[in-house]
Amino acid sequence: MSSLHPTYPVRTERLLLRPLTTGDVDALLTYRSRPEVCRYVPFEPMTRELILERLETLWANTGLTDEGQALTLGIEVASTGALIGDAILFWHSKLHGAGEIGYVLHPDASGHGYATEAAHAMLRLGFEELGLHRIVARLDERNTASAAVARRLGMRAEARLVHNEFFKGEWATELDFALLESEWPPTIAPEDP
Repeated sequence: MSSLHPTYPVRTERLLLRPLTTGDVDALLTYRSRPEVCRYVPFEPMTRELILERLETLWANTGLTDEGQALTLGIEVASTGALIGDAILFWHSKLHGAGEIGYVLHPDASGHGYATEAAHAMLRLGFEELGLHRIVARLDERNTASAAVARRLGMRAEARLVHNEFFKGEWATELDFALLESEWPPTIAPEDP
């Protein structure tokens, strides 16, 4: 395990994953400011100012050089150039080869398999380019759409942590999914009808 410096854009069948820029602020605001999008993720609805701050700091990484870092990439539809979401790869531990993925999509883009396609690309970066041993996805049990994505990716449901976190004013139950490098690449299940 060394570091990760992808060649951008990272291409999938229908998507381009690329570093976010200040030119993306309006597109990011259209979904990251919405309460329904933020309901089950670890951030509140964002303002333009907060998005600009993140673009200059946390989201400015274009690679991973050490544990404790995260790589956030915009999810762009290749045929239209529209930014429809973003995906993240965390590098948690060098010793344990541990990482985590996450994703957030504009509601208008849901139901087309984009989250699955983007998350699959992030898993590939983590396993094939960074050399991680294990990648997890942790989510709120009520986020059934994200759980479906994890299952389609071939990730194994490993834990249900009942009321393990006081989250946004209430106790939340966490579902943990995981995939090992030895299980990569999985067969992606088709979208639900």
